[in-house]
Amino acid sequence: MKIGFFELEGWEEPIIKELLPDDELFFSKDKIFPEMLPEKNDFDIVSVFVNSKMDAKSLGYFPNLKMISTRSTGYDHLDLDYCAQKGIAPVFVPGYGNNTVAEYAFGLLLNLTRKMYMSIDQLKETGSFNLAGMRGIDLNGKTMGIIGTGRIGKIAIKIAKGFGMNVIAYDPFPDENYAKEAGYSYVSLEDLLKNSDAISIHVPYTKETHHLINKNNIGLIKKGVYLINTARGGIVETDALVKALESGILAGAGLDVLEEEGETKDEMFFMREGNPREEKMKTVIENHILMKMPNVLITPHNAFNTNEALERILRTTLDTIKSFKEGKIINEAKKI
Repeated sequence: MKIGFFELEGWEEPIIKELLPDDELFFSKDKIFPEMLPEKNDFDIVSVFVNSKMDAKSLGYFPNLKMISTRSTGYDHLDLDYCAQKGIAPVFVPGYGNNTVAEYAFGLLLNLTRKMYMSIDQLKETGSFNLAGMRGIDLNGKTMGIIGTGRIGKIAIKIAKGFGMNVIAYDPFPDENYAKEAGYSYVSLEDLLKNSDAISIHVPYTKETHHLINKNNIGLIKKGVYLINTARGGIVETDALVKALESGILAGAGLDVLEEEGETKDEMFFMREGNPREEKMKTVIENHILMKMPNVLITPHNAFNTNEALERILRTTLDTIKSFKEGKIINEAKKI
């Protein structure tokens, strides 16, 4: 089969060649966008990462495409409706970084609650050991609100328990048996917002979770809460987030994802769209406001990025491709 791997790093090539010795392989570090399509398009299988946009135009550019593989757990960048219409198998990587992402979420939380980043910056920039403005809070005894109790959310609950935190959770599909075993309780989203001292988001991005936290419910959050988002930017309405930070409802936010983050980090691409929607342009501007706020930590979609997780991603992807070649589809991406 002809297989194209995009958004690839150099260390991945020898592993792919070793495990797929009989296939015609193409490697590229480039992303795929409808406006930036590769010259070569005769692949049977295309493998991308989260920064590619595989909509109907991108997918339709590959006339022989039988499978689209994303080397990620999130697959909101794949057009599943188009795949269904054309008989293209969409596949993803489930569960590669459960602990990886959960650990990162608490790294962001600790940095915020103990003002580590401010302490480091001050010492590096001025050499001062002055503790003014550096006082933080303990996590022990506080209430952690976990939104989404899938694989990553469950690990986040274990970590929170390790810090001696009380845990409440919201999930439309609660796992009551695990809740009893792990010692936490399920509540409504509204009650979670009202009663948490820190909130961490671990749900997939779907139509149902778009702006799950928004201008209509963010005011329920009690003053001084820390919000962590390592899931997808669109789960939190950016305008509501900015206002909650400015008003002091939120004491701080740790964000590994942003709404419209692709356009924020690639403004030339944003301009090439011609006439971007007003709300999209507003969100990009608000993202820049967030970047300048002293109580906001933004990282570049880095929560997944460990040696162990990346190797699990690649090997799971290759196992999925080998199964497809044998006539079996595993790890299929389905509409939630």
